[in-house]
Amino acid sequence: MQHALIKAKLEPYLGFLQSNAKGKPSLICDFQELHRYVIDDFVIEYCRKLRKEDFAIKTEGFSTKRKGKREYVNDLKTYDSVNRLNEYFQRKVKVPRIRMGDKQELETLINEEASSLAMFLRNERQSWKPRISELY
Repeated sequence: MQHALIKAKLEPYLGFLQSNAKGKPSLICDFQELHRYVIDDFVIEYCRKLRKEDFAIKTEGFSTKRKGKREYVNDLKTYDSVNRLNEYFQRKVKVPRIRMGDKQELETLINEEASSLAMFLRNERQSWKPRISELY
């Protein structure tokens, strides 16, 4: 999302809905809300397939006298999840491209929406209504 907003020449730290705290990319946080359902769907489906052996346990010190254990997805599954997420963003969605075609990749849709938002903010277009893809 950050790449899409920067490519559209928008400042990722100046948002509308999120607070403009120092070091917080507020516009990215705002913009990702439009597509949160996509990531949520991916994570839910991916997690349903996880097994006990896909996790690792690490012992950590919480203070000078206490140690605790943390369970996390192991390195192999983490690498796998990143690759599958990249594949997920390359899948076709039934939202026509702005200039041509009847389908496009999800990643392209997000980039086009960032450009459309930028054009609206620069008064190059009268309105902006985000195009949302259906999950299938």
